Amino acid sequence: MSGNAGRDRIAASVVSAALEWVGTPYRHQGSRKGVACDCLGLVHGVWRDIYGRELEPPGPYAPDWAEATEQERLLEGLRRHFEDKPISAMAAGDLIVFRWRPHLPAKHAAILIEPDNFVHAYQDHGVTLTRLVPQWRRRIAAAFAFPCLT
Repeated sequence: MSGNAGRDRIAASVVSAALEWVGTPYRHQGSRKGVACDCLGLVHGVWRDIYGRELEPPGPYAPDWAEATEQERLLEGLRRHFEDKPISAMAAGDLIVFRWRPHLPAKHAAILIEPDNFVHAYQDHGVTLTRLVPQWRRRIAAAFAFPCLT
């Protein structure tokens, strides 16, 4: 299978898997489809759905972990397992990461479903399909492709 065909297959699988999580209630540090998850738990769960194994566990983290540190822990962790790509090249099936404020570390992850829609776990809303409106788009800090693993 060519690189592009493999990437297209992975991206389609990621989109399909992410959409299956919609409706899952929000719970900090959760990662179980239909039961509970947070934004990182959604990423871990989709990884598990696609690759059949666990992603490196993040260890315990407080809801306000990014406000207490200047470290880009989320981006550093994701770079160990996902493929960095330009934000301008993000496409369906990619992982996107948001930064709430310019001076704080990135701390929210989502999966792009279409150019203008993404799936994420959001406190008080659970896992939802959300429009990528300008208020969200301007907060994008990074984009990653799920790797083509064998």
